[in-house]
Amino acid sequence: MNRELNLLIDEFIDLIKSSNNIYLASHVQPDGDNIGSLLALGRALEKMNKDINIVKVDSIPKNFQFLPNMHFFQEPNIDEDIDLFIALDSGDMERLGVAKEIALKSKKIVNIDHHITNNNFGDLNIVSPLASSTGEIVYHIIKEMNIDIDEDIATCIYVAISTDTGSFMYDSTTMETHLIAADLLDKNIDLNKIIVNIYQSKTLEKTKLFIKSLNTLKIFKNGKIAIVKTTQKMLNDCGASIEDAEGLVSFIRDIEGVEVACILKEIDKKEIKISLRSKKEVDVSKISLKFNGGGHKRAAGCTIYENIDDAKKIILKEIYNYI
Repeated sequence: MNRELNLLIDEFIDLIKSSNNIYLASHVQPDGDNIGSLLALGRALEKMNKDINIVKVDSIPKNFQFLPNMHFFQEPNIDEDIDLFIALDSGDMERLGVAKEIALKSKKIVNIDHHITNNNFGDLNIVSPLASSTGEIVYHIIKEMNIDIDEDIATCIYVAISTDTGSFMYDSTTMETHLIAADLLDKNIDLNKIIVNIYQSKTLEKTKLFIKSLNTLKIFKNGKIAIVKTTQKMLNDCGASIEDAEGLVSFIRDIEGVEVACILKEIDKKEIKISLRSKKEVDVSKISLKFNGGGHKRAAGCTIYENIDDAKKIILKEIYNYI
């Protein structure tokens, strides 16, 4: 950790000590890094005898519901006076969904994130693009708090890091990431339980959706670009939710020769969520920024407000500029 980040964390700890009513919030379509980081930091703040609430902005995917202290998640309540609002893993305030209104009513906003495209919306911004995940930053924060990392906290941080590094396969994984993982494993976490719940518990509905979506697979630019679609009709036919499309884009990225993989997820007739992945040459965060999105070099996303076929043409044209 560099000196600047240390100073920001020290300032954050001072804010925590002077605050009583503390709110944290998930982002829309929460992932493992978001959920794990929230639950880990929430548990650490509880150990400091702080009154904390974690706002549930969106539904929590089934495969993360085994994590400890899920009771921390509460429905939004904007009537309280809030001393401190902590956003984790959100590149901008829009990503907070209904929690944005709560954030704006709070006395102080702390923004903790690792996305290079973060727009520093907090009064205090602990943003480290070199970190593998927000969970990695939360690990350092809890260490600086001198709070014991118990089995519950370790489990949550491990899930945060593991999921956001693609099981430690992404370029963002460093020696420090592995050292942190080793320390977390030393806390007697149930690694098999984590693996089974996160990686080995695909529902039949999710499996059916994978098959339907993969049937839309199109390959472009001599095999360098792969695109699939997930429509509302597919979701209805499979009895699946939009969260069940998670993992599809990484699956097609792994096809031999593919450099950029893309999935178009139909949220509404003219609201298409785009997820992008790349292997080694293309910085997909630059593509996402063209559409007010964000992310990392190898994993990013955005939204295009057109029908799914037009959105496909638009994003494909932009990807072509980088191949």
